[in-house]
Amino acid sequence: MAQIYLAGGCFWGLEKYLSLIKGVKSTEAGYANGRTENPSYEEVCYAGTGHAETVKVVYAPQEISLRFLLELFYEVIDPTSLNRQGNDVGTQYRSGIFYEDEEAKKIIAESLAELRRKHTKPLAIEAVPLANYYRAEEYHQKYLDKNPGGYCHIGRGEFAKAAEAEDFSRRYRRQSREDLQKTLTPLQYEVTQYSATEAPFGNEYWHNFKEGIYADVTTGEPLFVSTDKFESGCGWPSFSKPISPALVRELNDGSHGMQRIEVRSRTGDAHLGHVFADGPRERGGLRYCINSAALQFIPKEEMAAKGYGYLLPLLEKE
Repeated sequence: MAQIYLAGGCFWGLEKYLSLIKGVKSTEAGYANGRTENPSYEEVCYAGTGHAETVKVVYAPQEISLRFLLELFYEVIDPTSLNRQGNDVGTQYRSGIFYEDEEAKKIIAESLAELRRKHTKPLAIEAVPLANYYRAEEYHQKYLDKNPGGYCHIGRGEFAKAAEAEDFSRRYRRQSREDLQKTLTPLQYEVTQYSATEAPFGNEYWHNFKEGIYADVTTGEPLFVSTDKFESGCGWPSFSKPISPALVRELNDGSHGMQRIEVRSRTGDAHLGHVFADGPRERGGLRYCINSAALQFIPKEEMAAKGYGYLLPLLEKE
């Protein structure tokens, strides 16, 4: 088991939301990183103790990664709102990620760097070591289970989404270069393992617009969905975003005398391509320019038979 402490507005709703996620084993409402010991709820709200309403999250890393858990956390807070979430205002409602070890610190920093790229306003999320934590009063524990009609700044749709969320990366495993050399074509191997670039326009998927998903050719892990694919004119498959930001890594690339952002699969560590800020504005403004040789396309009608049936709802997006 591993644990992380997340603050994002009233802990009633955040505790409920986080408890629904697959791989989360327990949640607890409490107060963190304040100046006093064992504060009461009244003291946190009115006495300026400096504590933040916080949820202690215990999770199984083999079932869900910290990065994926943070991605779900970001979806139910306004990451640019200072000391406020929903109708709740005050320093006790500030957003924060409080960690206990250096490994978590690194993952959090990478995750926030990716989040920062998506916002024009500065982020207002504290990312600091856990200084102290105290369990909140019993009536705060599982509050929304006891009071289904109680106040919550998180909507029912978000609760449903949390219950259905799954960290896909835990289904797939990285392979050795020796094994990949036996199963990949020479072009697939050079692209994924040595960051080669295939020729534009003549590659397999640049003009493919059938319904389905695109998986990492080295692991089978799903990375992109056809509903996010668009014609960019560049000659390579272009997507507005991955299925989840947690599935890819974005790294500075200064090769060939250019400054670009490389995209690699997180689980397989395969080179996929690059991401550029010249995509359709109505889709977020990004263009993930990906080599066909790094991908395997699974048509919609074959997804269930090949074990990807759980992703079919992604194809129903408007």
